[in-house]
Order: sequence, then structure tokens, then C-alpha cells
Amino acid sequence: MNTMTSISIVYFSGSGHTHLMAEAFAEGASKIADTKVQLFRITGEQIHNGRWGNAEILGALNQSDAIIFGSPTSMGGVAAQFKAFFKAFIDGASSIWARQLWKDKLAGGFTHSGSPSGDKQGTLLYLAINAAQHSMIWVGAGEMNQNGVNRLGSYMGVMGQSVPDFSGTKAAELESGDRLSSLLYGERVANATKKWKNAN
Repeated sequence: MNTMTSISIVYFSGSGHTHLMAEAFAEGASKIADTKVQLFRITGEQIHNGRWGNAEILGALNQSDAIIFGSPTSMGGVAAQFKAFFKAFIDGASSIWARQLWKDKLAGGFTHSGSPSGDKQGTLLYLAINAAQHSMIWVGAGEMNQNGVNRLGSYMGVMGQSVPDFSGTKAAELESGDRLSSLLYGERVANATKKWKNAN
């Protein structure tokens, strides 16, 4: 049995690094046959009075077989814009949680910061806990720390790190190992989604 699977990547990116990770994840997932990948970038324009809302994105997420969440790590946690997105589901659009519309969808996450640690684990834990509250199935990174892959030693999800450019003049770039880690994670999630969907 070989059916089309759908993966949505929903993320916020301030300086562009998390966006590059999302693109690499999508590239990796797209290598798996019969996989449709959609990227949804959270922007400030989608947030009104501190609440996030976008019916088109919500509809696509509800129809997806897997949802991957991405956020920069800022001051040891998710970016404010991404937290507003989550709070929209938890507080504003609680009917999604109450009806468990994402139950048994696969989930995963990635994050980026300017320092090797930056307490990025806190961000991944935040994303995983929210996925658990929606009764989703979390997929970890699944790569050993070797040959540049998973260079930051993260197994819950993918972590990236770039030296901050406080001048704001340099275009965002990903370290090669972080990009490869994101590609491999995309493939892993796409394969897991296909197996999970075909098994059900």
C-alpha cells in the first residue's frame, strides 16, 4: 500500500536561520516518494492583539498527517511570536485541542540559537509537551553525533547554531552539519509518516 502523505512545517523565523532549517527539512522530506510538504511561516501580520489566527494554515494543519514545529530559541525558550501561535490553539482555538483533531498525527521539532547551548532543549521540550497535549506522536532526530551530523548532540529534535550577527548586515547561513541534520530529519519524519499512515 502506497498512499500520499502530507507533512506541514509551521515555524517562526526572525533572522532567517530557522527558515533555512525549515527549507532543508522540506527538501529532505520531499525525497521520499508520494510526500507532499508545505511550509507555513508565522509572521507578525498574523498576530492581532497578542493572538494568532490564520484559517488557511489551520485548515492545512488539520489535514496533514504530520506537523513539524520550528522556532528560534530566545532567552531559553520559544520566540514570542511562536508562543502566541501555540497559545491561539490552547486558549483561543481550544476546540482543536478539545476535539483532539491532531490526535495520532506525527509531530517533531527543530530550533536554532546563537550559542552552542542557548538552552535550546527547553524549546524542544515546550514543543514536545504541546504535541503531547494534542495526543500527537513525537519523532526524534534519530542521528548519532558523528561526521558533522547532530553536532550539538540533540536527539529530541534538530538543533542549529550560528554566530550572531548583531550588525544585521550578513545574510543568514546554516552551518553545514546543521543543514545536513535538518535534511536527514526531514527524510526520517517522511518515512515514519508513511509507515504510520500505511499501518493504520
